[in-house]
Amino acid sequence: MPINILMPALSPTMEKGNLAKWLKREGDKVKTGDILAEIETDKATMEYEAVDDGVLAKIVVPEGTADVPVNQLIAVLAGEGEDVKAAAAQAGKGAPAPKAAPAPRPTQPRRSGSSRRRSGRASGRSQRTTR
Repeated sequence: MPINILMPALSPTMEKGNLAKWLKREGDKVKTGDILAEIETDKATMEYEAVDDGVLAKIVVPEGTADVPVNQLIAVLAGEGEDVKAAAAQAGKGAPAPKAAPAPRPTQPRRSGSSRRRSGRASGRSQRTTR
């Protein structure tokens, strides 16, 4: 089954990026960790590494394309032993791309019991003393 390569979110706030340059070409063998492309954000240019082994079957978004949305299909990788032409023909027809998970919201530590801490001092009540 072809492996869809999606535009990565290179920062928590990234919504779009520019596909500056492809470092692999269609038909090239790819190993995990190989640099596939250079992606530009508004702050930096970063390398995009392969996370699977296979053959780059089809480049969907050409280099130099600006404002590519995060999670958009940018290329298709044929898995090992898979027909490269068939994988290229199925570009984008696989399972729908997973939506980006929302950024985790910061949580506050839970307090047990009363939110006030009691000190060893007496409360505001007057204390009776017996003589």
